[in-house]
Amino acid sequence: MPSRFLHYLRPYCFLLLLGGSALLTGCGQSQADTGADTAAELPQSLPVMRLVARDTVLTREYVADIQAVRNVEVRARVKGYLEKIYVDEGQLVKQGQPLFRISDAEYRTRLARLHAATTNAKAQARVVSLELDRVRMLTGKNIISSTELDVTLAKLRAAEASVAEARSAEANAALMLSYTLVRAPFDGVVNREPMKVGSLVDDGTLLTTVSDARSVFAYFNVSEAEYLEFMKTREQDSARSTNRVRLVLADGSRYAPPGKIETVESQFQASTGAIAFRARFANPKGMLKHGATGKVSLANTVAEALLVPQKAVFEQQDKNYVFVVDEQGTVHQKNFVPRSRLAAFYVVKSGLQPGERIVCEGIQDLRDGASITARPVTMRSLLAGKTLIP
Repeated sequence: MPSRFLHYLRPYCFLLLLGGSALLTGCGQSQADTGADTAAELPQSLPVMRLVARDTVLTREYVADIQAVRNVEVRARVKGYLEKIYVDEGQLVKQGQPLFRISDAEYRTRLARLHAATTNAKAQARVVSLELDRVRMLTGKNIISSTELDVTLAKLRAAEASVAEARSAEANAALMLSYTLVRAPFDGVVNREPMKVGSLVDDGTLLTTVSDARSVFAYFNVSEAEYLEFMKTREQDSARSTNRVRLVLADGSRYAPPGKIETVESQFQASTGAIAFRARFANPKGMLKHGATGKVSLANTVAEALLVPQKAVFEQQDKNYVFVVDEQGTVHQKNFVPRSRLAAFYVVKSGLQPGERIVCEGIQDLRDGASITARPVTMRSLLAGKTLIP
């Protein structure tokens, strides 16, 4: 009897177990869903910074063209064969030091011939001068007429003119002869020498260039707005040297000696609306070369500037926005106009006010009107580069 009773109850026990399991599973899912809904309702914790107006040094970089203070082309001034090269490429030279010699036999011969012509012209003038003395004596005794005296005076003037002409030709020949020895125009470094010994050079042939790079000029272009900002800063802060600039080399390293802005051009370029600045940098070790490139770092002090972290800004239709947080923790999308960019920050021109709080990071999933838990951060922590969101 018991065995038959258990046999009839077995299907019902199985159904009872299935129902209990389903009930437990349903309860577990209900609790999980409740927990998920509770977590979704919790406000997101985000770093929030209060905007504070402060004087800020605004640094901008401009592409610069570096040129030696003096860089001249050394060209032949007479025609001839290049007989001698006294210096090698890259060699330091002193002013007046011989660089090249051009064949001078033809010029020496010409000089000798013209010297002889000068001597002959002087002799002719001497003969006429002696004749003039004789004519004057005869005229004084009324032996010959005064007309003869006038003729002799004219002959003397012609002879003297011939002497002057001969001397001029001789001086020109001597000058041409001196051009056969090419000398350094100033202290500097000799650059490439395209002509080799034996080459036929003509008047104007480029022999080399000499650069005086003990100091260099850095030329860079500044927009009209930035030029006006620079000039106003210099006027307001005359006690501090605002002409000092820094040079960043092509490899990204900073050139140690600071430079100084010397001149600004007198007009803006019509095509670009920019104006050229010229800064001078000392080059005692010769690291900077003529024709090099770099960037000039120009610093201006902006009074009462508002800085907004770049990570807090997003763009929509070419406009810049941030999320401003009110006292209830609700975020509101707000547009602002940047004045310029400084490292990882924007300098605000308009649209934001001191005292407003903005979300610094984590704006990707935010929407206008969302609620957050504000986690205050300071500008110092942002400048230190600390991670705000784990």
